[in-house]
Amino acid sequence: MIMKKRRIGILTSGGDCPGLNAVIRGVVRAADKLEWEVVGFREGFEGLLPPGDSVILDKRSTAGIMLIGGTILGTTNRGHFVSKTGMGEKASISPEVIRQARQVLENLSIDALVVVGGDGSLSTAQQLFEAGFPIVGVPKTIDNDLESTAMTVGFDSAVACVVAALDRLHTTASSHKRVMVLEVMGRHAGWIALHGGLAGGADVILIPELPFDLEKVAEVVRQRDSEGALSTMIVVVEGAWPINGHPMAKTSGAGGEAKLGGIAEFVAHEVNARTGKEARTCVLGHLQRGGPPTALDRILGTRFGIKAVSLIEEGKFGRMASYQDDRLFDVSIKDAVHRLRCVQPRSELVQAARAVGISFGD
Repeated sequence: MIMKKRRIGILTSGGDCPGLNAVIRGVVRAADKLEWEVVGFREGFEGLLPPGDSVILDKRSTAGIMLIGGTILGTTNRGHFVSKTGMGEKASISPEVIRQARQVLENLSIDALVVVGGDGSLSTAQQLFEAGFPIVGVPKTIDNDLESTAMTVGFDSAVACVVAALDRLHTTASSHKRVMVLEVMGRHAGWIALHGGLAGGADVILIPELPFDLEKVAEVVRQRDSEGALSTMIVVVEGAWPINGHPMAKTSGAGGEAKLGGIAEFVAHEVNARTGKEARTCVLGHLQRGGPPTALDRILGTRFGIKAVSLIEEGKFGRMASYQDDRLFDVSIKDAVHRLRCVQPRSELVQAARAVGISFGD
C-alpha cells in the first residue's frame, strides 16, 4: 500500500522583518527530511482565499534565501483575516471567509498550516485553530512583544539597525554640539529602544512603559552640557508619551490600528524650548524592517522553522514555538496573544541602563 505523502502549508503574515526567509527555509529543510511537501501561500492569509495563491516550496526554490530580508512569500496586514484592530481589541473573522479558506486547504490536500506572525497574525491563527484548522505558530515581530517567548524573529535585526543609526548620529551630533532624538518602532512596547539604546550609548531612553517628565529630560541635557558633553542622544519609542499625555497618532493605520509617530519632533521641540540647545530628529521607520537578517535572526528563524515541523509531526496543533534560555519549547498560541509582552520597569535590563547613567525621564 502506497502511503500518501504528507503536505503542509506555510504563510507569513503582518509586518515584514528580516529572518522570515530563514523560517521558510527551516520548514522546507525539516519537511524534506520527513519526505513531506511544503506549499507556500502568498500575501499572508489572503493566499488562502479561492482559488488559492500558492507555490510549491522545495530545497532548490529556497536555496540562498536565508540572507535575504523580507519574505519570498509576500505578506500583508490588511484584508479579510484581520482579527486585531487595536491594543487589546479583537474582531471576528467572518464564517464565510473561514469556509472559503477551509475549502482551499482541502483542495490542496494541506494537512497542517504554519503561520509565521506577530500578535495580530497569531490572533487570526488562534481563531482558525478554534474553527478546526490544524495550525502551529512561529513568533515574528520586530517589537518583541509576544508573550511566552523571550525573543521573536526580526527583533535582533531591528536592534542592530538602531545601534548602527546611533553610531552614525553620535559623530554628527558631537560635531555640532546638538541633541539628537531618534524615533524607533515598537508601538506599545519599549524593547527595541531599550536594547538599541543600551547598546548604542544613548543618554536618554523613553519607552511607553515609563511615561516621562519633559523637565527631567531637559535636566539631563542641561547637566551634560554643564559637564562639557558634546552631545546628548535620546531614543524614543513611537508609542511613548509624557506624563499626563498620550501616544501620538498620525492617522488610522492598517486594520484600524492607529499609526503612531511624531513623538520625536515633540520631544525635540520641548528640549529646545526648555534648554536652548539645538535638537534634531531622525525617524528610522521601515529601515528597521529591511535589509539582511543578523546571524542571530538567521539561526533563530531556522530553529523556529524546524520546531514548527516537529510540532506538526507530534500533532501538537494550536501551539507556538517559543524561545527561552537558548532552548526551544512550545506554548499555546492563545497564551502567547492574550496580552502584549512589555518591558517591566523594574527589570534587570532597565536597572542596568540606569546603572550606566541612562535616564528614562521618570
